[in-house]
Formats: sequence, C-alpha cells, structure tokens
Amino acid sequence: MAQSLGLSLLRMVAGFTFSLHGAQKVFGVFGGMGGKGATAAVFTQIWTAGVLEAAGGALILLGLCTRPVAFVVCGEMAVAYFRAHAPRGFWPILNGGELAALYCFIFLYLVVAGAGPLSLDRLIRKK
Repeated sequence: MAQSLGLSLLRMVAGFTFSLHGAQKVFGVFGGMGGKGATAAVFTQIWTAGVLEAAGGALILLGLCTRPVAFVVCGEMAVAYFRAHAPRGFWPILNGGELAALYCFIFLYLVVAGAGPLSLDRLIRKK
C-alpha cells in the first residue's frame, strides 16, 4: 500500500514541477525564460517543448492518460538532454542536464508503472 501511494506522490510532484517549467516558457511566469519574464516565440521548438511540459505535466499531475503522456514527455526529455546538454560534456552535473535526465527516467518509470491509486486513470477505470 505504501509503495503504491509513493508512486502516486512521485507522479504528482513530478507532474507539478514539470508543468512549472512549461509555464515559464509559454507564459513567462516564475521569472520566465532567463529569469527576465521572457516567453518563447510561438511555434518554435522551445515553445513546443513548453506546451508539452505545461500540458503534459498537468495531465501527469492529475493522473490522466498517464502512460501515453509520460511516454511523450520522456522522449522530450531525452531529446532535450542529447541536443542541449550532452554536447557540453559527458557528466550531467557538469553539462547542466541532470534535471532533464531525472525527468526522463521518472517518466519512463511512469510509462511502466502507471499512475498509481490516486489518479483519474484509476477513477475512470473503476467506472
């Protein structure tokens, strides 16, 4: 029981914090991009990433369509790591990619494990 509640808690916290990164890019809140309230230009790669992060994070927080959404954002984080961070060096702590790597593997875990008991997925499945 504690393990499944821990899964739900991990999903909710990861989804919430992930959505904040998207909100920074799309809406310029929480300091925006670069800490100056800047937003990404619409339909650019960074804007698309922000939309995926804001919407995907919210869906993961709610536990709605968790497995497919986690699969998509896991892929987004893998691409972010290998395109933006890995070229700066091998070690994530030095190339600034530790957060992208952690999100990638947390979301990969959610693809396999599902949303847990405290989720809309579970509520919908019971009906």
